[in-house]
Amino acid sequence: MTRPSLLTRRAFGALTALSAATVFAPAAVRAQAEGAAALGRVTIAVGGQGVLYHLPLALADQLGYFRAEGLEVSVRDFSGGALALQAVQDGAADVCSGAFEHTIRQQLRGQAYRSLVVQGRAPQLALGVSLRALPGYKDLADLRGRRVGVSSVGSSTQLAASLVLARAGLGPRDVSFVGVGSGSAAVSALRSGQVHALCHADPIMTLLEQKADLRIVGDLRSLKAAQEMFGGSMPASCLYAPQAFVQKQPAQAQALANGIVHALKWLQTAAPADLVKAVPSGYLLGDRGVYLAAFGRVRETYSTNGLMPDDGAATALRVLARVHPELADAKVDLARTYTNEYVRKARQKFNV
Repeated sequence: MTRPSLLTRRAFGALTALSAATVFAPAAVRAQAEGAAALGRVTIAVGGQGVLYHLPLALADQLGYFRAEGLEVSVRDFSGGALALQAVQDGAADVCSGAFEHTIRQQLRGQAYRSLVVQGRAPQLALGVSLRALPGYKDLADLRGRRVGVSSVGSSTQLAASLVLARAGLGPRDVSFVGVGSGSAAVSALRSGQVHALCHADPIMTLLEQKADLRIVGDLRSLKAAQEMFGGSMPASCLYAPQAFVQKQPAQAQALANGIVHALKWLQTAAPADLVKAVPSGYLLGDRGVYLAAFGRVRETYSTNGLMPDDGAATALRVLARVHPELADAKVDLARTYTNEYVRKARQKFNV
C-alpha cells in the first residue's frame, strides 16, 4: 500500500478538523451554519435604506437575523418608496420595505400585494420649511406655488406632505412636488434652494432642524401626532410582497417575518450605544448625536410585535381618500392587503 502524500494528509487533517468543529460547535451556531442559505436568496427593495423609517429592516440585516433563519437577503436601495415598489413590479426585487398604503393602491390597480410584517405604527415623517428660501414664512398658505421636496413622487412622503398642506386648504396641485432622494441628497436639495420645503424622515429632518436649516411646520413623528392627524392607528413601514411571492415562497415569507420581529424585540431594550454599533456609519449622516436624538424622538413609533393594528388597514384607506377623493367609493378588500399569519408564528418563536 502506498503512503498518502503530504498534501493528501494535510487535506485529510483539515477536513477532519472542520468536521470536528462542526460536531462540537454549539447547536445554535451549527444550525445557522448549516441553514445559512437553505431557503435561498431574497432581494428586498427599499426607498432610503438609511432613514429610521426602515430601521428594523436594517437591524435584521446587520445583526444577521435573516441569515439565522436560513435566508440570504440582498437589500437594494432606491431614492424613494415609489421607486422601490417599481423595482418589485419590474422583477428586480422580490419584496419591498415601504409604506403600507401601497398595498391598497396596487389593489385598486388590479395588482395583489400583501404586507407580511409591520415595522412602524406611525409615519415618522415631518414637513419643514427652508429658513433661507422662505425667511418670511408665516403659515402653510405661504407654500402655495412653491416646490416641496419628497423622497420620490408617489411615495409616502408626498402623501404626508399633502395631508399637512390640506390643513391650510392647499391641494396637491397648489404646490410642485420634487423628488429629491434620501440621505445627503435630500439635505443638499433643501440647503441649495432646489426646494422651498421638505417632507422626509429622520435623521434627515432632525439634522436640518438642529442646524437651523429649516423650521418644522408639520410633524408626524410621534404616536400622539399620528393619532390626531389620522384618527386611528396608521401603519407605516412594512415588508410587503406580491401575492404570488407569498403563495410560492411561504418559508421565505416566514423567515422575513421572523427576522423583523426579532429586530423589533431587540429595539425594545437596545441602548443608544448598541444602536450606533449595529447600523452602518453612513446612516449617521456624520453626526452621531443627531442620529441618536432622532431615534429617541421616533422610538415609540416602532411596532412592538409586527402585527397589523386592528384598525390599521381601514385607517390607511381613509387617509388615502382624503388626498384622493375618488377613492372614497372604491371597492377595496382590506383583508387581502395584509396577513398576520407569519407574525403570529414569529412572536411564538421569539416570545414577543
